[in-house]
Amino acid sequence: MAASAPDRPIRSIADAVAACGLPESTGAAFAEPWQAQLFAITLAMHEAGHFSWPEWVGYLSQAIRGAQAAGDPDLGDTYWLHWLAALERLLHDKELAGPLQLASHREAIRAYARVAPSASLLKAD
Repeated sequence: MAASAPDRPIRSIADAVAACGLPESTGAAFAEPWQAQLFAITLAMHEAGHFSWPEWVGYLSQAIRGAQAAGDPDLGDTYWLHWLAALERLLHDKELAGPLQLASHREAIRAYARVAPSASLLKAD
């Protein structure tokens, strides 16, 4: 799913959700807590003035196109991994985080993403 630049300024989480093409905030936008956290981090950095929303959309679109070119079937199940890759690239390009910081956070998020589905299955028993 490619994101497009919003017609109006991003002033709320609902605006950001709409600008990214995510479902309305009914819980369907985030399958796992790390996805909501990643979204919140991105929104907070935008609100702090580290990047414009159109700039962010460009990074996200580029990450999605790159993944598709590499063979991602674009079924929607990898969307948040593309989001993570885009944020990492943006933070690196703007020198807001160094490679070691990014690697540490990336591994923590990806480890959680691998464990969270199996942990939720255990709770259902």
